[in-house]
Amino acid sequence: MSKQDLETRLDAVESELAIQRLVAEYGHAFDGHDEALLRSIWHEGAVLALGDAFGNFEGIDAIVASAHQNWSQMPHMHHWMANTLINLDGDRATAKVAVDCLVTHVEMGQTQISGLYHDRLERRNGRWAFVERRFELHFLTPLQNWKAVAGAEVSNG
Repeated sequence: MSKQDLETRLDAVESELAIQRLVAEYGHAFDGHDEALLRSIWHEGAVLALGDAFGNFEGIDAIVASAHQNWSQMPHMHHWMANTLINLDGDRATAKVAVDCLVTHVEMGQTQISGLYHDRLERRNGRWAFVERRFELHFLTPLQNWKAVAGAEVSNG
């Protein structure tokens, strides 16, 4: 194996790990109401397309404003991202990520949101970030009679 082949393979591994981390940071940013983390995962001009149920937003400031709107409607969120498929093409990548999100909605109560994210990412100046994250809603289901009996949210909420 040549040094160039090894460098190419290492770059692919590092890129995939960086993208996996971005996917996780997205969930942590929304769940933790972490505006600084949320701002850090996008490139300028990025698009967050959450569709008819949650809206579409262009630019980091608009994405952050949408988060504040969501946090006012859903003060508690718990994202679970899974089954991430990443396709690398040099400094560009696409990904598909399944998501289940349990939220406390101010009007609907405990609600399960599930779907699939379709992502476009780019590496600019050595930094991977989202350029587009489009959400395909599979279902939004209020969970009647759902009540936590233990855990941090029960004791803090």
